Amino acid sequence: MLRVKLLAPGAKPPQVAHPGEDLGYDLFALESATLDPGATLRLKTGIAVEARDPHSDRPLGLLVRDRSSMASRGLATTGGVIDAGYRGEIQIVMTNLTAAPIAIAAGEKIAQMVPVPVLTGEVKIVAELEDSARAEKGFGSSGR
Repeated sequence: MLRVKLLAPGAKPPQVAHPGEDLGYDLFALESATLDPGATLRLKTGIAVEARDPHSDRPLGLLVRDRSSMASRGLATTGGVIDAGYRGEIQIVMTNLTAAPIAIAAGEKIAQMVPVPVLTGEVKIVAELEDSARAEKGFGSSGR
């Protein structure tokens, strides 16, 4: 379940076009903006949220990700972790990767939020880690 507080006139709640099939909630720009080439901007959504697992009522975090329509225009979502306890306004950090200005209209879908379980726990310092098949092999060790 996603609980939403509208913080400003014109704010739109997140939407799911196909509940049970879509991975994320679509987010909307509160105001119009133009991103100059190479510029990074924080876009307001005018909403605050609280995400909870509908089966267990446990808190959920949210990952903010690109929408394919924005990515195809050359806009990248470059920030994107909303902790389960955050109750402030959701703002979307976007970067224009093109050589031309890109306009975003108020009310336009700009990003999506994907709910994720909170799996962080206590950090424990240990002298040794358990053995694994991979061990210290990394950076292409499993082949190309």
